[in-house]
Amino acid sequence: METARKVAENLLKIKAVFLRPDQPFTWASGIKSPIYCDNRLILTSPEARNVVENAIAETVKKEYPDAEALFGTSTAGIAHAAIAGHILGMPMGYVRSSSKDHGRNNKIEGKLDSGTKVVVIEDLISTGGSVIDVVDSLREAGAEVLGVVSIYTYGMKKGLERLKEANVKNVSLTDFDTTISVAVEIGYIKPEDEKRLKAFRDNPSDESWIKA
Repeated sequence: METARKVAENLLKIKAVFLRPDQPFTWASGIKSPIYCDNRLILTSPEARNVVENAIAETVKKEYPDAEALFGTSTAGIAHAAIAGHILGMPMGYVRSSSKDHGRNNKIEGKLDSGTKVVVIEDLISTGGSVIDVVDSLREAGAEVLGVVSIYTYGMKKGLERLKEANVKNVSLTDFDTTISVAVEIGYIKPEDEKRLKAFRDNPSDESWIKA
């Protein structure tokens, strides 16, 4: 819990997680959201980057002690897999969203032998679709995917169910609920906003939280 709070504090501080319940963002799907997450900002903040990358490395060691390689999701997970891999002295690679249309037509970049025990590094999990695609690609290539380490998860029901159905273990450094709790404590949002934000988390397609 200490790590989750520390990561959440840093993400809020650098505005990698931005909360705006009274002026919702609009997702590509059209859904109104009180939260915007851009973990790419972690890379431009040495302090936050140090906290996050060391937390990823420690989580890999604790949750997946048999891991032999890290593979990042494209594109946001690549840098985090590389830095954490450097800390751990471990090989890394990454998985493209689609195969290259030239050269060797690779979808998986980096050496990957059949049977290699792999941990996937992801920056953000919402519905879980993209990270499951990465896991499927690695499994098809013969890797033994131990699980995922993600920096942030919304904890949405759909995402949790999809990960379970795909038999994918995910451990996030921090999550939506922790962020909201910290945000209330530091005065980022009002205490009464916590209930509204969690209502969004429970059912993003129901916009009644906006006027609650």
